[in-house]
Amino acid sequence: MRPVVVLIAVLVGAFLFLPMLIVVPMSFSNARSFAFPPPGYWIGYYTAYFNDYRWTIPTLNSVIIATATTIVTMALVVPAAFGLLRHRFKGRNLVNLLMMAPLMVPHIVLALSYYLFLGKFRLTGTHAGVIIAHTCLSAPLAFLIVAATLKGFDRNLERAAMSAGAGPFRTFWYVTLPALRPGMLVAALFAFIHSFDETVVAIFIAGRAASTLPRKMFESIRLEADPVIAVVSTLLFTLVIVATVVATFWRKRTSHAT
Repeated sequence: MRPVVVLIAVLVGAFLFLPMLIVVPMSFSNARSFAFPPPGYWIGYYTAYFNDYRWTIPTLNSVIIATATTIVTMALVVPAAFGLLRHRFKGRNLVNLLMMAPLMVPHIVLALSYYLFLGKFRLTGTHAGVIIAHTCLSAPLAFLIVAATLKGFDRNLERAAMSAGAGPFRTFWYVTLPALRPGMLVAALFAFIHSFDETVVAIFIAGRAASTLPRKMFESIRLEADPVIAVVSTLLFTLVIVATVVATFWRKRTSHAT
């Protein structure tokens, strides 16, 4: 059974990785549009990306919005997970259903709803409006991860700390939080990636002032087929590889240290 699982994993990995064998060479192409194999190679499109505010500003916007979305999402999700899992109250199932609602509705419907709702408060075309919408989309994923981590937590550790004289805050800070930190970091990572990669809602409500990188990529491929898109894809792919390698080495280092 194990060889079959390994083979499936290899095939899935190849399916995800092979497109980069086309995208990466195209990012160094000197063609005016998409062409594979490239007729020649240069770094002109990399220079165009870093020197063109039409690309750098959306990139910065995406980082700012994704970071703010992650902070707001975790600030809402962590108390919600503790409240729903550790307390019984009327309407608990309804609250849980509302938390999961964004996963059940198509993004195009949510985007239209956010546009109409945020427009009443003049938040369309602003960073705040996009952050609010992205928080609503990221919260269910982050909540599921934090809730799963919290379910596996042994509450006897908290009881032992309290019996030793620790108060609720000290117990949470020194006992509960360290045990839940890996799950919270994963939830924060998913919230960041989900916000950074989101396109549909951004197209509806971001506007020019808060335009994100995925929205800019969509507009570019739709209007002009700009080869700079291949540069952006290559840079993002490289960033993921570097982050994965760093995380792997850090985990090995910490495991050896312990």
